[in-house]
Amino acid sequence: MRVPLSWLRDFAPFGTDTAALAATLDDLGLVVESVEQVGEGLGDVLVAKVVAIDAIEGADKIRKVTVDSGGGPTEVVCGAWNFEVGDLVPFAPVGAVLPGGFEISRRTMRGVVSNGMLCSGAELRLSDDAGGLLILGRDGTGPAPGAAPGTPLVEALGIEADTVFDLAIEANRPDAWSVAGVARDLAARLRLPFGLPEPTTVPVGEEEVGALASVVVEDPDLCPRFTARVLTGVRVAPSPQWMARRLTLAGMRPINNVVDASNYVMLELGQPTHPYDLDRLAGAGVRVRAARPGEQVVTLDGVLRTAGTRAVGPGDDRRDCLICDATGSPVGIGGIMGGAGTEITTTTTRVLLEAAYFDPMAIARSAKRFGLRTEASARFERGCDPDGIDRAASRLVALLAQTAGPAYRLAPGVLDLRGPVPEPTRVQVRTERVNAILGTDLDDGDIAGYLEPIGFTCERPGPGLLSVTVPSFRPDTAREIDVIEEVARHHGYSNLPRRRPFTTQVGRLTPYQRERRLVREVVAGLGAHEAWTTSLLAPQDLTRARLTDPPAAIEIENPLTPDESVLRTSLLPGLMRALAYNADRRHGELRLFEIGRVFPPPAPERVERALGHEDPACSVVDERELLGVALAHDGDDARRAVAAWEVLADALGVIEVEVRALAPGDPLGAGLHPTRSALLVAVGAQESAVVGQVGEVDPEVLEAFGLAQAHQRVGWLQVDLGVLLRDVARRSPLLAPVSRFPSSDVDLAFVVADDVPAAEVRRVLVAAAGELLETVTLFDVYRGPGVEAGARSLAFRLRFCAPDRTLTDREVGQLRAACITAVERATGARLRGE
Repeated sequence: MRVPLSWLRDFAPFGTDTAALAATLDDLGLVVESVEQVGEGLGDVLVAKVVAIDAIEGADKIRKVTVDSGGGPTEVVCGAWNFEVGDLVPFAPVGAVLPGGFEISRRTMRGVVSNGMLCSGAELRLSDDAGGLLILGRDGTGPAPGAAPGTPLVEALGIEADTVFDLAIEANRPDAWSVAGVARDLAARLRLPFGLPEPTTVPVGEEEVGALASVVVEDPDLCPRFTARVLTGVRVAPSPQWMARRLTLAGMRPINNVVDASNYVMLELGQPTHPYDLDRLAGAGVRVRAARPGEQVVTLDGVLRTAGTRAVGPGDDRRDCLICDATGSPVGIGGIMGGAGTEITTTTTRVLLEAAYFDPMAIARSAKRFGLRTEASARFERGCDPDGIDRAASRLVALLAQTAGPAYRLAPGVLDLRGPVPEPTRVQVRTERVNAILGTDLDDGDIAGYLEPIGFTCERPGPGLLSVTVPSFRPDTAREIDVIEEVARHHGYSNLPRRRPFTTQVGRLTPYQRERRLVREVVAGLGAHEAWTTSLLAPQDLTRARLTDPPAAIEIENPLTPDESVLRTSLLPGLMRALAYNADRRHGELRLFEIGRVFPPPAPERVERALGHEDPACSVVDERELLGVALAHDGDDARRAVAAWEVLADALGVIEVEVRALAPGDPLGAGLHPTRSALLVAVGAQESAVVGQVGEVDPEVLEAFGLAQAHQRVGWLQVDLGVLLRDVARRSPLLAPVSRFPSSDVDLAFVVADDVPAAEVRRVLVAAAGELLETVTLFDVYRGPGVEAGARSLAFRLRFCAPDRTLTDREVGQLRAACITAVERATGARLRGE
């Protein structure tokens, strides 16, 4: 927010040391992003009238403009497009020096000589608007509508040197979204007297406001307070130079005296108001109600907007507050923007002045729903002062009296409809608690001395206790700690003693976070590089990855780009795109992994429960955190992917997770090779849970992503970290004693049917070998001569070891025989070679 120092001085006698003022504002939490000195370096700039505008051959971004700056026509080349013939604009002739030391020289562009420069508000450092020229006058309006060509700009605008503070106001300080709020805070810190401008009296008409207009509020929950006043005999004219200048410095374009007075009061006191042309308001009345779904209104910017189009958050009932005329036709969006049908024009003579308090959350939701954020909505959604409405309206009426003409009158009375307006908050503040939080030694008087200058009322029911009444313009303050924060701000954070906080609970990673970090380290140790891919994909990416046909995914209602309109359901598409990107740049030998969230479509009953508000805390989207590993080195295949899983499982101490073959058409194997991929299933839990998938990427997927030439096979491992790290059985982290005696290895090769998983054979071996088995490893899989069709040979190495002795040959032989018998009986296998 841009705040001129001259405007701040209307409220308190601030000095001229701008550096000290900026430092004080920073210390108060009103962060100064920049300090601009305006009104300096403008002595060479003149008022010029646009005489002609001509195109330049071969140029589509610049035009030749002829202006009269008091000394005859002058040709200038200009790239702005927001002006027309007859407008008054700032003109810097050749030799002029603009703010910042920029000297204007004669230049030739596209064969046309430019004898000066037409200036924007930003180039003159009078505003932030760099999108076009600063229009000084147009059809009798503007900040200097009657200035003669050749008049110095400083004289035409009444410019004096000023300082503008550009402040970054946080959302929790609604009071500081006004010049008065900033001045109040600054004056309190500097111990200066503060006062709000008192509205002057204005001529009063004879006809009561109730006879001229009517107001009905149908939905007071959306608009708890609505007031209306009627102004008659209004003459729409340019604003005074001082008002136009302040609005320009604050970053707003002057329009006319009625609209400018409304904007001025909003910036000054933080209360948005809205003037309607009463004669264009059907039925001479206003009706405030919730919009019907699909109802439309044309706003002041000329855009047709539709209400109730979508919900923007949990519990949103899609109700938008509309301002309607007496017949019920919409004429504006309450608290956001008025309608084009009742805007103030040069023919306006009667004005209905709205000053209201709207529910902050209703305004925030509507602004997001419409995609329309205005100066008014920014203030209403943070919480305006419901008790400051009358002051703001009176201030506007008095300001307008300066230019509205001799027939200007205020109709007696006010139409004031009140609903559930927030009541003042009372907070009990303990002096001991303040000092404990801040590390200070303040007494009751010190605390009250900090709070009362910023509008808080303090009573002392007893020693060490203050009963603090929070002003209505501070809806952000509701608890004792909020009041303590105000004490800290005005005592000065730099004055608080430095302390090093100590706690019995030192911050640390959760077990899940530690193990996720271990997963990342293990996979990186396998030679894989960590990647990040976007969670938003194009629907075509899901189709190319063969995840579903057609793709079932959660669609984003308002995507930033059409190419990223759905949430990913797997890490496969993103990693395939990353491999393709690297392969196109001759970096095909690559292993990538990613830990990221996916968003599978929710079950229909879950959606119905959430939309029916049966469970307001229910989240429709079921997010999952996955590990995805794509192995694309030469020789990487399903076997390498299984080996990667075994290394990871061993590092985590995972037990009772089997590698199970995928059934034909199983959706859990979507995108993977139909015969060289499998599921990882935890069998130790009460119900078997799928931990992930392991194998190879489907060749058709590689072809779809343009990887078929670079890679014949790509190994793939995807693991649900939530299941793996929380639900899967693990070995005890306690150390086990190591035997001092030698071990004995036994190699067994079984011929088993193709439909018998290797994991099943391994499970039977472990059960049969008993406690003397140290490890069992599958080291060979064979198909070919000597093995019948539909079967394969699985070779296992079993290592036996006793903790207290060396095993004899007889003992090892008995163990070998027991293992062979168990496998043959359980799986129908036969020992190869027999």
